[in-house]
Amino acid sequence: MKLYSIETGNFMLDGGAMFGVVPKQIWNKINPADENNLCTWSMRCLLVEDGDRLILIDNGIGNKQDDKFFGHYHLHGTATLDGSLAAHGFHRDDITDVFLTHLHFDHCGGSIVRNGDTLAPAFRNATYWSNEKHWEWAVSPNDREKASFLKENIIPIQQSGQLKFVAQPHHQDVGRLPLADFADDFQVRFVCGHTESMMLPQLEYKGRTIVFMADLLPSAGHIPVPYVMAYDMFPLTTLGEKKRFLAEAAEKDFILFFEHDAQRECCTLEQTEKGVRMKESVRVSEI
Repeated sequence: MKLYSIETGNFMLDGGAMFGVVPKQIWNKINPADENNLCTWSMRCLLVEDGDRLILIDNGIGNKQDDKFFGHYHLHGTATLDGSLAAHGFHRDDITDVFLTHLHFDHCGGSIVRNGDTLAPAFRNATYWSNEKHWEWAVSPNDREKASFLKENIIPIQQSGQLKFVAQPHHQDVGRLPLADFADDFQVRFVCGHTESMMLPQLEYKGRTIVFMADLLPSAGHIPVPYVMAYDMFPLTTLGEKKRFLAEAAEKDFILFFEHDAQRECCTLEQTEKGVRMKESVRVSEI
């Protein structure tokens, strides 16, 4: 197995929304905001080369929306999905699997491209992976979350015939997040605080366990347990999921891969008198 960090560009979101009830005077020291209260966030993906499979975990915001939509998010940076793949010697047609942690637009927008007046899969040779519970949640969204589930990002995947579902575990061990097998050395954790049945890939790599954090921990700044996004559908569920995961991750020396942290790609954890905190910042290429 080989892992590659794939940068797809940066966007901006309101700092208060990203840190929930945490006061600005605290979070602004971690992720400084501009004059409009906006902070820069990455849309970092992970490419897993495993034998004859090339698995892309999430794919950023894409480029098919109109200027009005993108104007809300202030896209910036020089990185692109295609450019990052090419830097590692790959093309989107090489991708065999697109693993979607969840279907919010900044995680799955690159799944579909415009081809004239039609919408088509961006990865024409790939199987797209979601799970049944999250798919149903996304295609019939609640009023609070529906702005994050854009049908043009989602429905064409199913129409293409390239969609498959990861099977969820039926039972959850006490004190642990449920795990499912996806591939060799590739398991999936399911969490439900941010949105229904979000999937966190867990990889065994060079003797280390790496967990792709998606939106359970958008950044290293979100490691303290109360630092929960206002975007989360069920914040108390997130609190419980974070506490269980962080205790296990610190004990077992997991490496956390951050999708949205513009400064840190990965980190390890340690127990302190204030709780679990970041120990060291690392990069996939250094593992």
